[in-house]
Amino acid sequence: MTTAGFLTGAAQVSLLLILLGLAVAFIRLAKGPSLADRVVALDMMTVTIISFCGVYAVFMDEPSFLDVAIVLALVGFLATVALARYAEHRLQRDGEGADTPETDTPQNAETSHD
Repeated sequence: MTTAGFLTGAAQVSLLLILLGLAVAFIRLAKGPSLADRVVALDMMTVTIISFCGVYAVFMDEPSFLDVAIVLALVGFLATVALARYAEHRLQRDGEGADTPETDTPQNAETSHD
């Protein structure tokens, strides 16, 4: 087996496995019971698409796909940070009303001792 043949076979297997990982991440994105699961699935999809671009650049001997992978990595990072901040603010907003039940307010505490 020649080196070029081995590289072609390895690239084909890698692309197949990357597409399989992308499909699994998409299923988690669609089914994910919570926002955190969906954010992690979206981040995984971004990473798998970046790896697909890198392997495809090697397979087709086209280095311009590496530029696409770099830009996608930067955009994916910013999207993950933005979604994490959104999830944090959503958790704080939803948590404010749940942490203070009506029975623990100072007004109710004063009337309960009468």
